[in-house]
Amino acid sequence: MATRTALLLVFAVSLATSGLVLSANANERKTTIITFDAPGSGTGAFQGTTSLAISPNGTITGYYLDSGNVAHGFVRARDGTFITFDAPGAGTASEQGTFAFSINPAGTIAGDYADASNVHHGYVRVSDGTITTFDVPGASATFGPNINPAGAIAGRYFDASNVMHGYVRAANGAITTFDAPGAGTGSGQGTFTAGSNGFNPAGAIAGTYIDASNAFHGYVRAPNGAITTFDAPGAGTGSGQGTLSSGINPAGVVAGVYLDASSVNHGYVRASDGAITTFDVPGAGTGPGQGTQGQGINPVGTIPGFYTDASSVNHGLVRDKHGGLTTFDAPGAGTLIGQGTFAGTPNPAGAIVIFYQDAINVFHGALLEGE
Repeated sequence: MATRTALLLVFAVSLATSGLVLSANANERKTTIITFDAPGSGTGAFQGTTSLAISPNGTITGYYLDSGNVAHGFVRARDGTFITFDAPGAGTASEQGTFAFSINPAGTIAGDYADASNVHHGYVRVSDGTITTFDVPGASATFGPNINPAGAIAGRYFDASNVMHGYVRAANGAITTFDAPGAGTGSGQGTFTAGSNGFNPAGAIAGTYIDASNAFHGYVRAPNGAITTFDAPGAGTGSGQGTLSSGINPAGVVAGVYLDASSVNHGYVRASDGAITTFDVPGAGTGPGQGTQGQGINPVGTIPGFYTDASSVNHGLVRDKHGGLTTFDAPGAGTLIGQGTFAGTPNPAGAIVIFYQDAINVFHGALLEGE
């Protein structure tokens, strides 16, 4: 399921809790991993819990797939209690349902849902549980992965020709659409925003566009609508190669991943002045689809992510603002091709929401907390 892999991220007592402590390989940062499963999570292959975003107070959101492969949103409080929810109109068949992707300091969640016709629509859920659904005018499908502290939502939509476009939905519901310069206009091409961490408090958006040759390029859209595009040094220019943005912090620093001419992944961080620093985790594989990926950035410059080793197994990583790297594996993470640990969005305190895929391909949520 494509939505499941959106890098490309929920009961009263967690099913599994671990006090695993790991040491950094560069800066000796110690971390503790707490694992959990949403109530109702399926236990079959590719079912289970995917945790994708965390608020400043430690509230986590994401979604789970039940035993029928239907998606449902969840909220996990800092004390481990869960609330699950479904958007009105969400379908109840396999690969339909409700997907939660981001949460702001007020506990407002943004995401999208797939209806009974498998069409996606955006929604926003406030902390009292009230859900408002929306569609971009003229969209054949609307996705809403980002919400900032002001309650504005940034996302992407597909038009009738299956071309992607970006949009911003203000807290009052007003929608503005946009396209990055150079974005392709063919099916599957166009402009999209970064994942759960792509919309900062000032209203700047980090994202990616796909050009007419199906190569990726990064962009930053300023609050006034001005768009700056960029490419990481060493990024490939072939189809499926190039630069992707995964997050932007309040200072306008962007993190992400680029694929080189051999389709190997490398992490990068782009300063607000445009200077780009690239990084790779020791032990990362050097084959196509392997390597290092940055998956978000917090206010102090901490970048979580994951790397894929030479056996195509995934492992979590944290890069601190000085470039020090910590690598880790969630307890119970699988060790076969495509399995392992994935780190996603960080909060200002340095807590990072992660998820992992076990040895039988079931997904589980997790939280990494620094000491």
